[in-house]
Parts: sequence; C-alpha cells; structure tokens
Amino acid sequence: MVFLFCVTIGFLSALTGSLVGLGGGVILVPSLLILNEFIESFNWATAQNIVGISLIVMVFTALSSSISYFKDKRIDYKSGTLFVLASVPGGIVGSWLNQFIDTDSFSLYFGFLMLAMFVMFFFKTNVPKKRNRTITTKWTINREVIINGEAKTYSYPWIAAVGLAFLVGNLSGLFGIGGGSLMVPIMILLFGFPAHVAIATSMFMILFLSLISSLTHINLGHVPWEYVWLFIPGAWIGGTIGAKVNQRLKESTVELILRFILIIIGIRLIWQGLG
Repeated sequence: MVFLFCVTIGFLSALTGSLVGLGGGVILVPSLLILNEFIESFNWATAQNIVGISLIVMVFTALSSSISYFKDKRIDYKSGTLFVLASVPGGIVGSWLNQFIDTDSFSLYFGFLMLAMFVMFFFKTNVPKKRNRTITTKWTINREVIINGEAKTYSYPWIAAVGLAFLVGNLSGLFGIGGGSLMVPIMILLFGFPAHVAIATSMFMILFLSLISSLTHINLGHVPWEYVWLFIPGAWIGGTIGAKVNQRLKESTVELILRFILIIIGIRLIWQGLG
C-alpha cells in the first residue's frame, strides 16, 4: 500500500511539476500531509521529513525534465544561472528555518502559499505580456530566444531578479516546493519570459536549488531514506513525460488544471492547520 502510494505520488508530482515548471513539491508535500492525517502507515510523514523527501525527489524530477528541455533548446542558461546563484543562499536559510515549524502551522502556512500561487496564475492571463522589447541600461539584462522559428526578446532588471530569486529560494527551503511555483509567475508576469522558456528555465533552476537545499535537510536529519527511494522511479518517469507533454498541450489547459488543484489543496490544508 505504501509503495503504491509513494510511486503514484512521485509520478503525478513530477508530471504536473514538469508540465508547468513547479518541480512537483506543490503536489507531493500536501499529498503526504493529508495521508499522514488519515493513514496510519504514513505517520512517519512529519513536516520536516516531507520537505526533506520533496527536495530530494525534485532533484530527479528536475534532472529528467531538464534533459528533455535541453534537447528542445528552451532553457535560458544565463538567466537560470543568475537565479540559481541568488536562490541557493535563500534555500539554505529556509531549510534551516524549517526545523522550527510544527505540523499544524506548516499546513496553515503552506495552504496560504498555495492560494497565493493560485491568484498569481489567475492574474497571469490578465496582465499584458512584457515581451518583444529591450531596455538598454546597465541595470537590465536583455535576452533573445528562438521558439518555433520565431525570435522573442525580453528584458528584466537584474537587481530585482536577484532579490526575488533569494526570496523564492528561502520559501523553497522552508516549504519544499522547489521555487518554481513562485519563480515561473515572476518570470512571466514581471520579466516577460515566454511561457515555455520560463518553465524550462525554472526546472533548470530547481535542479540546483533542490540539490543544495536537500543537502541541508540531510545534514539536519530530515530525510527518512527508507521511504525516499519509493518516490524516485515515478518522479523520473513523470518528469520526462511532463516535459514532453508540455510542448504539445495548450498552456491554458494546463493552467486551468493547476488552478483547480492549487485552490482545492490550499483550502484543505488551511482547514487542517486551523483544526
């Protein structure tokens, strides 16, 4: 029973996370929190253990999906590297802070964060796209990508990018979400990234951020290794499939499914945290 649940959760988390650049933690973490409440065989799934497992599983999710995105040339390596350098210190700080949060508070905070992500994705479709423009100053980074034979340009202020990436890294280490759930909307809404580039770059960023954050949790003893290995096969397969489906599925369809998942789980976790 535990094996089946873990493999399935690993697969669905990676599939969904890779599709929209979230890394999978937004599915894995709340799923284990709910199983911990209702199924006795998951009583080992404390807030700290769940985050430790989530971050390690996301390393494999991000690696498998990044390989697929690399082949399709969708990753903005320059921007991704900048985000990684800023988010890694934040991830270490967030991982350290995680040990001071109890399970009920964790559920409550994570629920509110899920609802915030839901709102961010909702406003994505209502904010004009800041694309196909360049701003030439010493404070901005200008990028150009070719997608399906069409050139797309975008610009963003590097100081703001560093600050936001540090904050995202902090939340990633604290909640085990990989950072993509916040970084993808930021890249699209504020920095004008094309959606496919934002998602691919997010997975590249998550690979390194999850790796560093997971090492911190390993050092803190938050990783139950006897259960981690049950999630990895599903995560690797789901991450690969999700990246491939991403290129074929309409963005609006993916976002509609994601919004539904985020708001349902967010409300459920807030209810649990308040109870």
